[in-house]
Amino acid sequence: MKAAVFKGAGQALAIEERPDPAPGPGEVLIRVARAGICGSDLHLTSGHGLQLPIDTIIGHELAGEVVALGAGVEAIKLGDRLAPMPYVGCGHCPACLAGRPHHCPQGRFDVIHGFSEYSRVGARDCVVLPPELSDEEGALIEPLAVGLEGVRKANLPIGARVLVTGAGPIGLAAAFWAGRLGASRVAVMAASARRAPIAQAVGASAFIANAAVADAAAAVREALGGPPDVVFEAVGLPGAIAAAIDQVKPLGTVVSLGFCTVPDSFVPVTALTKEVRLLFSMCYDKQDFQYTADVIAAGDHRPRAMITSTVGLAELPGKFESLRGAGPDCKVMVAPWGQ
Repeated sequence: MKAAVFKGAGQALAIEERPDPAPGPGEVLIRVARAGICGSDLHLTSGHGLQLPIDTIIGHELAGEVVALGAGVEAIKLGDRLAPMPYVGCGHCPACLAGRPHHCPQGRFDVIHGFSEYSRVGARDCVVLPPELSDEEGALIEPLAVGLEGVRKANLPIGARVLVTGAGPIGLAAAFWAGRLGASRVAVMAASARRAPIAQAVGASAFIANAAVADAAAAVREALGGPPDVVFEAVGLPGAIAAAIDQVKPLGTVVSLGFCTVPDSFVPVTALTKEVRLLFSMCYDKQDFQYTADVIAAGDHRPRAMITSTVGLAELPGKFESLRGAGPDCKVMVAPWGQ
């Protein structure tokens, strides 16, 4: 099979021929239809902070069709279209039984290969896509589930004022779910206004470009009618958590969704005097995947607005490197078999 392989920081992904994988017990093999490029893919190949091993085939936001079944697989059949969680758990531990294989002591992340023509996936750790979902929407389920889990952890009160900092796919996913799950107003704040139309398309009631306002806190209060009850931090850069604590109201909640891989700091007394509840949320459980699929299948296709381009494997190395700087793209999809 053809696959995009990480060869080291500062080097473009290499398109190589690799052996077709075979599913192990409790696994299935999918023909990858679409895979999304995640910001964490860029962070983990940047040469800074936590890094992936050389020769890794990356890509963890994917959807595809089942073409082979491993031993013991009964609930999934050939031809099913799946959105897999990017972890393969043991299936027996408390984490796996709770639908959270990323906390499985034996969980594996290295068998999921979205930027390739085929990938093994865990038969227990995926959802079957209904026909109402396109392949692109199937590959959006993973980042949307990240946002859903963060919003669920916040326990939004009905009518909450919500601020999302960062207008990448995770921030936009949080804005989408906050609007569906109880917020009265949702403002998205980012460095520039280039993603304002996408934020509004997924349900944000206001967009604030830092570069265009003299006082960010005042702009947030004006957009929301007061300070935010909940701030979802989806910037992932040093200082972002401190800024969220500054913005949130007393007794409010800050949920950190940003993928910051270098040391950060904030002044604890600022959070202490406000009695802020500070939470961190990285992943999801299987119910988040299923609920996301159900919501889209029921007719809410707004998250498709995040998809700005699709590339084949041959174009992927150049597009991947271009995403390290500011640009027009939001969510780029990879079509391993061509568009």
